[in-house]
Amino acid sequence: MPKPKQVKNLKIPGVEPPDTICNDPNCPWHGSLRVRGVLLEGTVEKVRAKRLAIIRHTYLHYDHKYKRYERRSKKIPAHLPDCVRVKPGDIVVIGETRPISKTVKFVVLGVKKTR
Repeated sequence: MPKPKQVKNLKIPGVEPPDTICNDPNCPWHGSLRVRGVLLEGTVEKVRAKRLAIIRHTYLHYDHKYKRYERRSKKIPAHLPDCVRVKPGDIVVIGETRPISKTVKFVVLGVKKTR
């Protein structure tokens, strides 16, 4: 009988480890992928391709000419491990990792608020 995998402690406040176990090597909880750099919060836009989610990150940018803030947003493709269950509209936390593919440099760590 195979030994159950251990869940790593990522020490990220507000993010709970998933209940299910996966065999994804690019999972930060059960695989060997390390999270480094920035942590961002965003809304899930699409979950289309296998293990890929498009996250919309909204932030404020200060405009020096007009001396006020403007709201900007960008779409970030993120790797979605099998153990993390999300659907469009959920607010998730993503973390920066090494490049997984040409465009994917973030991984979904967990769901903060469901829709």
